Amino acid sequence: MKQILLIMLLCLSVTGVAQDHSSEAQPKVGLVLSGGGAKGFAHIGALKVIDSLGIKVDYVAGTSMGAIIGSLYASGYSGQELDSIFNTLDFDKVINDDLPRASKAILERDNEEKYAVSLPFDKFKLTLPSALSRGQNVFNLLSKLTLHVSDVNDFKELPIPFFCLATNVETGEAVMLDSGNLAEAISASGAFPSLFQPVMINDQMLIDGGVVNNYPVDELRAKGMDVIIGVDVQDGLRDRTELTSAPDVLLQINNFRTINEMKLKSKKTDIYIHPNIKDFTVVSFSEGEAIIKSGKEATLKKAPELLNLPKRQKQDDYLKVNTIAKDSIKINLITIDGNKRYTRSYFIGKFKFKDDSKVSYADFNRGINNLIATNNFDSFKYQFKKSKSKEGYDLYATVRENEITTFIKLGLHYDDLYKSAALVNLTKKRLLFDNDIASLDVILGDNVRFNLEYLIDKGFYWSIGIKSRYNQFEKQVSTELLIDDFETLVPGLNKIDAQLRDQTNQFYLKTLFRKDFALSLGAEHKRLKIKSETITLNAQTDEFIFENTDYGSVYGNLMLDTYDNKYYPKKGFFFDGTFHWYLFASGFNDSFEPFSIAKADIGYAFSLSDKFAINLKTAGGFKLGENHTNTLDFALGGYGNDFINNFIPFYGYDFISLTGNSFVKASASADYEIFKKHHITLEGNWANVENNIFDTGEWFTLPAYRGYALGYGIETFLGPLQAKCSYSPEQRKSIWYFNVGFWF
Repeated sequence: MKQILLIMLLCLSVTGVAQDHSSEAQPKVGLVLSGGGAKGFAHIGALKVIDSLGIKVDYVAGTSMGAIIGSLYASGYSGQELDSIFNTLDFDKVINDDLPRASKAILERDNEEKYAVSLPFDKFKLTLPSALSRGQNVFNLLSKLTLHVSDVNDFKELPIPFFCLATNVETGEAVMLDSGNLAEAISASGAFPSLFQPVMINDQMLIDGGVVNNYPVDELRAKGMDVIIGVDVQDGLRDRTELTSAPDVLLQINNFRTINEMKLKSKKTDIYIHPNIKDFTVVSFSEGEAIIKSGKEATLKKAPELLNLPKRQKQDDYLKVNTIAKDSIKINLITIDGNKRYTRSYFIGKFKFKDDSKVSYADFNRGINNLIATNNFDSFKYQFKKSKSKEGYDLYATVRENEITTFIKLGLHYDDLYKSAALVNLTKKRLLFDNDIASLDVILGDNVRFNLEYLIDKGFYWSIGIKSRYNQFEKQVSTELLIDDFETLVPGLNKIDAQLRDQTNQFYLKTLFRKDFALSLGAEHKRLKIKSETITLNAQTDEFIFENTDYGSVYGNLMLDTYDNKYYPKKGFFFDGTFHWYLFASGFNDSFEPFSIAKADIGYAFSLSDKFAINLKTAGGFKLGENHTNTLDFALGGYGNDFINNFIPFYGYDFISLTGNSFVKASASADYEIFKKHHITLEGNWANVENNIFDTGEWFTLPAYRGYALGYGIETFLGPLQAKCSYSPEQRKSIWYFNVGFWF
């Protein structure tokens, strides 16, 4: 019996020693991933090889892009899953906070589609924005991808423990982020200076960790790691043949510190992987596949060393976490912190979802975009937490309201009607109330103009607005638009050089049915003056005045706009209908009698492929009542947007060529995007325009006027750059149209 007990004790002792040796034989493996922007895609290639070899990683550390990819790997995504995710993203939209047009209310759309540059103006000082992008789209994406670990507050509790580094921009010190909101932490680590605005965490203003520590190997070793695998995607020093420009030299100077540090840090890395990414830059997002391949190739060369590392055991299931993002999310409770001027109902109205609702991720993102598009907030960060009492999540949001309320906005434009123009705008939010906005456009150039607007914005309630606009240009005008039977005054003259001056003042009420459906009711005063120095019928003056009258009217406007792009729509519907009832006139028009004018414009755009889109449009208008006031009749011709009064664009004819008190028009355009933001367009329009065509039936006959145009356009930050060559079969001649910049 004693012998049996002795044998058992010996076995247990041997087993214990074997277990100790086994524990000692299983070194802890850490993985460190450097920053490098788009070059960080090489990390994905490295992770695919690590996964294929079955290597067990015990801790992940990263900076910037290394933090983003490393955190997702630590959250349970495999290298192959990350490859699939990143290959489907449009990085231009993600990085640039390219908010869909549909997320912007009509006022915000007008601002976005008029001004090329918007600069904060604070305490009478013109400043630059803190960054080109808020990083909201990046944050939204990371929040969705990390939803399955949103309850994890301590990053050591992730499927693989993780930390990342950011930089405190006020102190210049590195900040380790190993707890809190994971999506927010990695957003801070990747907040590249000037591209993304700083992220506030624990009252610290944080930017890209790569500024001070782009390869946290020492910090990872301090976590108790025995073996460290490092993937370094940083630039090396360039020789004189590659330093051919000032940016090249500045980048080389900026890289001195990190390159010198890497001489030491690479030696502290047990398995150092340095992909060949010399031909790529930090913004080579379109070359992701090639960069991933370079990471894979570099890691395969280290396969003999990697194979000596501990392997994942079958029971180790950290790569089998359910990481597939759901299409919808159940939100039980919405909590908002940091709002001072804006009520909870304001946020709910923008979100379009509320407590205890199930929303698709597409609708959720649209709701966030609706809020961000107001430009009333510097940041909007949130975190999902699993509800304790029922299935679903509670949404905890923190906002930082924009304290700067004054902006200087600039724009440039050229077209064939108004000629060259420079736009300077002063915008002031919260002038008298928390929800008002005042805006003054001053347009300098060949035709000086201005536009003043004040709006108390109540969203889906009745907003109150005042607008004053002055417009002028000089152009050859059809005499039929000016005076009936003009040929009796000057025989044989059907066009005349005229100067038009239009001052329009409006008071209106506006309400939104949806963010893109608006109804306006208002009263309008219009002072219209048209004169010409071409002819004189009186020896005492050197000009002839056709019109110099003040008109008073009431009006209504209904607009629905779901176009995804104002100038090159690929999908959406457009309707703009206006009714004016002119009640009185004073001054020049002594034969005035009340009359009404109604007009509508309808469009529908759809895509046949990613690059090819069709836009079908129709328009019409008519006058009811007296026919003595010709100057407010319809006038077709030329190319452009946002024309005043009843001027209608029409290819094949010069501006203000075809006139009448009623018209119908149909048009179609085919747009092919030959490469990104470069468009070839083929367009046609057909119209009947004459007096009383709806009474005579002329509106339903074959078109009397036709025009076709072939164009080339480029989307730029100034707006579209367009050239169009048009042709009219009736005139048998071509007309060129040119446009530079947004229309205003």
